[in-house]
This record gives sequence, C-alpha cells and structure tokens, in this order.
Amino acid sequence: MKKVCILGASGKLGQYMVQHALDRGYEVVGVCRQKSVHKLERFENRIKIIPGATNDRAVVEKAVAGCDGVLTVLVPWGVQQYSSGTAQAVLDFADDGARLIFSCGWHISRDGQDVYSRKFKLLLSVVGKIAKLLRFVDLDDQVEACRRVFASDKRWTVVRGSDLEEGESQGLPVWSRHVGDAVLASNRTRRIDFARFMVEALDNDDLIQEAPAIVGCQTPSALEHSEES
Repeated sequence: MKKVCILGASGKLGQYMVQHALDRGYEVVGVCRQKSVHKLERFENRIKIIPGATNDRAVVEKAVAGCDGVLTVLVPWGVQQYSSGTAQAVLDFADDGARLIFSCGWHISRDGQDVYSRKFKLLLSVVGKIAKLLRFVDLDDQVEACRRVFASDKRWTVVRGSDLEEGESQGLPVWSRHVGDAVLASNRTRRIDFARFMVEALDNDDLIQEAPAIVGCQTPSALEHSEES
C-alpha cells in the first residue's frame, strides 16, 4: 500500500483517516467539496486535494487513478442518490486489485442476520422518514450503495460503525459479523479509532468482502468478551 484516496476527507472521520494514512507513510489524495477545502489546511503540502462532490464521476475517476486503496465515507446527503452514486463511481473507476474500504452505520445489514433492538428500529424509522421528508438525508440510498458494494467482486470491506464519540484513541476496535452479538452491546466507538480501523483494513486481507460491525476495544462489552475468550 503506497497511495490511497480518501473520499470525504474534510469530515471528522475523513480527517482522522488522513492523519492515520500519513502516519503510515502513504501518499494521500483527498476529495471534498470546494467549500470544505479549508478544513484540510493543516495537511497543506502533505496531501493532494481534489475539490468536488464525491458522487461526481469525473472527480472520482481522477482521484482514484493509480491508488492502491480507496477509503470512502458513504454519506447519505440529500435525495439525489449521493451514497449510491459515490459507491458506484468508486466501483467503476478504482484500479483493478485496489482495496476499497467503505464506512456506514450498523443499520446496514449484509445477510439479514443482524439483530436490532426495538428502540434502534423505531429510532431509525422515525429519523429516516423525517430526514428524507426534509430532503436532508436518504438512508435508503445508503442501503442501496452498500447493496451494490456487496454485489461486487472487487476487494471491498464495508465497516459498520456503532455510535461514535470524540476522545483520545483507545486502540483498534473489535468487530463481529452481526449486530446483536454480545461483544458489540456497548454500541460506542471513538471516532479516531473508527478511522484507524478503516485505514488498517487496507492491509488486512481477512476483511476482504466482509462487513465488520465494530465497537471500541475498551468498552464494557468488548472487555467482557476479551475476558471470556
């Protein structure tokens, strides 16, 4: 892994991924909207920035060219198929053999075997409908984006994050294949560690075509699982 592209580099998660990638000596290409370029000023002269929407196919094609890995924040903005457009562009234009790492939430299910609480399902339904009605967020499009990734024969990983919080790193999160597994019960991950998991997945072949659901390694459920193991 020598050169990576980060789509959504100006966001909180994206900036952490940029830092982790630079710490590992990677050459970094970052993509973000023109109005957000200033958020990457602290990385000036250390990364290449390509301004533009991450669902702009021409922007993505230019950004991912020659990259060994692509880290994509699947953001369900608006109702113009932003997530699915981003995912499809990455699948279409990333180099053959490139590692493709996508981020999303626990609400994405690959095989339908995830188990969600009543509270989680109710909150997801209510918030999703209101956000879509306001034309702010379309969670259904994020589901569609992941469906396209899951159907691909590329070297992808979809990292499903729990509720996120800020704070100093606690270490690499632990993961499980299904939401509802006991190790994930704490439902809390530091954002900086979510980003670390994304970046380290680039070199982890065990995660190829997996959709790991992650949780902080120092959360009660993770520690309890570690003791039991």
